Amino acid sequence: MKKIEAIIRPEKVALVTEALAEAGIVGLNTTQVSGRGVQKGVMHVGRGGMTIKVDMLQKTKVEVVVKDADAEKAIAIIIENARTGEVGDGKIFVSTVTDAIRVRTGERGDKAL
Repeated sequence: MKKIEAIIRPEKVALVTEALAEAGIVGLNTTQVSGRGVQKGVMHVGRGGMTIKVDMLQKTKVEVVVKDADAEKAIAIIIENARTGEVGDGKIFVSTVTDAIRVRTGERGDKAL
C-alpha cells in the first residue's frame, strides 16, 4: 500500500477529489495547512501602496492510501487536476504503508481500504 500526500492549492481540491472518486478512489482526508516552498512566499501591495510579504501560504493537504497497483493512477489524477503551471502548484509525497486496519471489522491490509 502507498500513502500519497499532496499539498495543493485550495481552489483545486474539489477537482482533485472528484476526479479521484470517478476513478474509484473515494477514501481520503483533507487538512488545511500553511507553508512555503521554493517561492518563499509572495509580496502583496496593501493600502497606501505598502508592500507586505506573506511567506506562509494557505494550501490543502490531501491524503489517500491506495493499493500499490493504484498509486501511479492516483498520482497522475492529482497532477492533472491540481496543475496550473504556475509556481505554488504544490508537491506530492509517496510513502509505503506497512499495514491498515479497518476499526469496525478488524480487516487488515488491502481489504481495509
